[in-house]
Amino acid sequence: MKYTGEHFVEDMSDAERDRAAIVDSVLPLIQEAAGDVDRSGEFHLPHVKTLSDAGLLGLIIPKEYGGMGGGLRDLAAATFALGSVCPSTALCYFFHCSSASRGLLALEALEAGLFNEEEAPLVQAFADKVLNTMGRKGEWLANFASETVKSEKAAITISTKAKKVEGGYLLNGVKSFGCATGVADQYLVTAALEGIEDASGLSTFFVKANAKGVSERQKWDAIGMRGSATHGLILEDVFIPEDDALTVPAAFTRCMQMSRGSFVGNQLAGIAVYLGQAWSIYNTTLTTLTNSKFGDSDKSIAHSPMHQQLIGEMMADLETAVLWLRRQLQLETAEPEILPKGDVVKRWRLCKGQVSEYGFKVAMNALKCTGTSGTGFTHPSARGLREMAMALVQAFPAERGRLMAASMEVDGAEQNQFGVGKS
Repeated sequence: MKYTGEHFVEDMSDAERDRAAIVDSVLPLIQEAAGDVDRSGEFHLPHVKTLSDAGLLGLIIPKEYGGMGGGLRDLAAATFALGSVCPSTALCYFFHCSSASRGLLALEALEAGLFNEEEAPLVQAFADKVLNTMGRKGEWLANFASETVKSEKAAITISTKAKKVEGGYLLNGVKSFGCATGVADQYLVTAALEGIEDASGLSTFFVKANAKGVSERQKWDAIGMRGSATHGLILEDVFIPEDDALTVPAAFTRCMQMSRGSFVGNQLAGIAVYLGQAWSIYNTTLTTLTNSKFGDSDKSIAHSPMHQQLIGEMMADLETAVLWLRRQLQLETAEPEILPKGDVVKRWRLCKGQVSEYGFKVAMNALKCTGTSGTGFTHPSARGLREMAMALVQAFPAERGRLMAASMEVDGAEQNQFGVGKS
């Protein structure tokens, strides 16, 4: 039998299939609450225990840190599978797993000799803390970098500031995007050290969810992905002890150099959430049309020429989305590397938009197939269309990705990954 994730990630090893089996074991519970998650616009908190008890909060954490020892292929398969039953939960889970990059890339940078003898112990201690928190402790972390302040020259602009005080730092700023606000045990927050205006001041901080000065930015009430707890953070004089901070100069950017793809190197798994939803929409629609019959014959509605035309379009669009993301996964995991990082990033800019747009087309044609009966707010077709609409904007619009890729192609220069904005 195929595990759900294998419909996207091909040629799994025995170890990858074992981990995929664990993911499949939790899907019924995740799916059972999906309707309530969408209706209420709230993350289903019992999912934290479900995923933690299964060991999945440590899916990509090395075994020596108490994790399952998976990699990007495992994560992409997991978010695809979770996205097929509840994309809101899947996106939250992705943001938790993306926190691992703060430890994994640090270990790679240490091995590559990017830190000197004085810096290395500090970086090692922070990496150990991230990985042990996710692995041995089985805690939920949320990764907050993105902000409302935008830059023409950088994919992510950091204007949240960290001021050095006795015994630690005070954080002030607003984080506009990042899932699991109020869900995670702790947040990993990227901030710029006060007085340093270039990327060397970017630093990472552990912020306890219940710390004094931490509040939610807004109530998330979107058209889709309603249970992803994307409320954002407001940080007002939040004190962070020195042991919970990685402020070695340029540590953040040195660690990010180790990423195979753009930014933290696992963003592909976030888009796999939407691919999983598109795959689910197609299969649900096909089952519905096959099982429904015309009133004046024994033929299923799926035999209608109009419906077969739409089914054919959905097949082609879904396959296009799958092939784009499979190729990107290959580029980011193949050993030896197929392309240099700049070319991988360029293709990633294109890939996320292509997956989003073709996945949305699947959802749009599914709605056409089910007719007025499928337009109810909670119907799989209507809900799927709303979920997939978010794919067009949450990564960033496909038009922007194509523009950035074209700019890289024409100019022959890699797109900057970070910027530091002035408060």
